[in-house]
Amino acid sequence: MPAPLRSALARAGLRVDSDEFLKLVEEAADRLNPADPAPAEYFTDSQRAALSDVGLDLAPRRDGERDPRARAVALQAVLRDTALTVAGAAERINVDTSRIRHRLSAGKLIGWKDRGEWRLPVWQFTNDGVLPGLESVLESVPEDQPPLVVAGFMTTRQEELALAGDPASPRDWLLAGGDPTPVATLVATLGTPV
Repeated sequence: MPAPLRSALARAGLRVDSDEFLKLVEEAADRLNPADPAPAEYFTDSQRAALSDVGLDLAPRRDGERDPRARAVALQAVLRDTALTVAGAAERINVDTSRIRHRLSAGKLIGWKDRGEWRLPVWQFTNDGVLPGLESVLESVPEDQPPLVVAGFMTTRQEELALAGDPASPRDWLLAGGDPTPVATLVATLGTPV
């Protein structure tokens, strides 16, 4: 295993060997195909004109230009690697696996199917339970938002959520006993234009 990759995985607390992690990265990149999209092809002439008028560059990526997919691929690989199985989630919160499946179907936990098996992002759990206020927050998540977007939101500091005067992530806000209402209000705006 290359030393820099091994060090990066260890610093991030990821318990995965480099070959397995690189496979996760390849799988995540495959989901973001095509590798070199021509953005203009996705829009009508009038849409292209409107987007160009507001300064959006619809040109294909140029040689030597950084691939914007790299960050998304890395985040998706980490999300998948750190996610819990149904059995792992059940063990963490000390319930039967059927309770986890029931909570998933009722929208009280969030997850996705990977090779036919449920995977549950770890951000929604504490060491021995479920994140306080999680149900209220998940009720407000727009249906079209994928787990990666929700995970990014829940673990990114928000100016509207302050703890001791500093912006806090929604997860940290809820862990500190914060009211879930402002988090639910913020999460409801995911995917809407600013």
